[in-house]
Amino acid sequence: MTKITARTGHEAIDEILDLFATEGARSYGEERVSQLAHGLQCAWLAEQAGASSELVVAALLHDIGHLVDGGDRGLAAQGVDARHEDRGSRYLSAWFGPGVTEPVRLHVAAKRYLCQVDDGYFDLLSPASVRSLEVQGGIHSPAEADQFAADPHGQAAAQLRRWDDEAKDPTRQTPGLAHFRRHLEAALSS
Repeated sequence: MTKITARTGHEAIDEILDLFATEGARSYGEERVSQLAHGLQCAWLAEQAGASSELVVAALLHDIGHLVDGGDRGLAAQGVDARHEDRGSRYLSAWFGPGVTEPVRLHVAAKRYLCQVDDGYFDLLSPASVRSLEVQGGIHSPAEADQFAADPHGQAAAQLRRWDDEAKDPTRQTPGLAHFRRHLEAALSS
C-alpha cells in the first residue's frame, strides 16, 4: 500500500469521508447494512458511551481496510482472510496515532479474544461474523487471550468490538458523516 503522507490531515479527512460516502454505501458483505451505516452506527454507539474522539474515530473507521486499495469484497466468504484490520491500520497511520490505529488493528483479535473470555459473546455474533471468525484464526487459546489482554490497546479494541457487533441494525438512525468530522479533526496526529 502506498502512504500518501504529503496530504494534510484535513485533506485526508475529506478523502476518507468521500470513500465512505461512495464505496461504503455498498453492501457490507453478508450483513443487512452498508459499510457506511455500520461505521456510523459503531461511531454513534461509541459517542453515546462517552468514548474519546480517538476511539469514536476508530469505531467509525475500523473497517476501512475493506474499502481501500480496491477493497476485499467477498474474500471471507471464499475462505480468504484479507487482513482488513492491518490494511486499515496502515492506511490510517499516515494521519492518526495509535489511539485510532491500534484499536482498528486489534478489532479482529478482539473478537477472537471475547469468544474465549466471555461465555455468551459467541452467541451474539452475526452469521457472517461467525463465518469470518473461522477464516481469521478461530477463538483465541487461553495463552493468546492472556497476550491480548496485556496489550495496552486491548481493552479499547474489545470495547470497539462490542460496538462493532451491535452496529448492524438496518433500522437504527444515526447522524451522518459530517457529525463525526469534529472527532476526526480532534484525533489527527499533530
